Amino acid sequence: MAQPQLPTVPSEGNLTQYLQEIRKFPMLEADQEYMLAKRWREHNDVDAAHQLVTSHLRLVAKIAMGYRGYGLPLSELISEGNVGMMQAVKRFDPDRGFRLATYAMWWIRAAIQEYILHSWSMVKMGTTAAQKKLFFNLRKLKGQMQAIDEGDLDPEQVSEISETLNVPENDVINMNRRLGSHDHSLNAPLRVDGDGEWQDWLVDEGENQESRLGETEELTKRRELLRDAMESLNARERHILEERRLKEEPTTLEDLSQEYGISRERVRQIEVRAFEKLQKAMRNAARESVAA
Repeated sequence: MAQPQLPTVPSEGNLTQYLQEIRKFPMLEADQEYMLAKRWREHNDVDAAHQLVTSHLRLVAKIAMGYRGYGLPLSELISEGNVGMMQAVKRFDPDRGFRLATYAMWWIRAAIQEYILHSWSMVKMGTTAAQKKLFFNLRKLKGQMQAIDEGDLDPEQVSEISETLNVPENDVINMNRRLGSHDHSLNAPLRVDGDGEWQDWLVDEGENQESRLGETEELTKRRELLRDAMESLNARERHILEERRLKEEPTTLEDLSQEYGISRERVRQIEVRAFEKLQKAMRNAARESVAA
């Protein structure tokens, strides 16, 4: 039997039709979602997996729309988010006690952000965790401040963003200028007569292809270890760890303590314990991988 297909994400001009189409897929009640997830996990029921994915396509579209400010087609962001959604369904364990949407949001965001980082000009992107955090939050903070001009930010705005994201003010200034600049084509001619291009004078001082491939494979392996290790946590540990350490804007201890009806110190203890369990699971998985 042929596998069911997801609705095709069209070009930008036809997105309205796609959004109308995905609204036709029913939202699932908790018990329906649980039974479908069990059918997929225990019996590889492709139709059950398809229902789980399609019932969350609206969630994917909503998250993707939050990343429209990076100059990439929304249709491509939605497509990448759908890939993340399928990965979430593939790994979802309904017996852990939380809903698929809670679990899938991390996978959807991760897939979209990974696509943006690979698609955005490397000249404009930083490589450290702090720079990536600044990259994904600067536009939103500027919007909240109504700092929509393309020029430099006011000193007060720079100071506020620096304090909010805990990054140096100079990084805020530089990232704002990078996001506001335009890439120049390496195929541009050196002279008016068009003889020769800029790229002809570039020297590749980077690592060779073998080294880059090795680094890429290592990064992929680490991500797989992290994703598998997250499965070792119970629902509360996973949720608290995601809220505290994996969100762009971490949830406060106070908010989580109110959500679970426990003290802030207890939330902090659960966060620390979950992180230690995560590290242990990753170390053990890494040893097994080396021994295999």
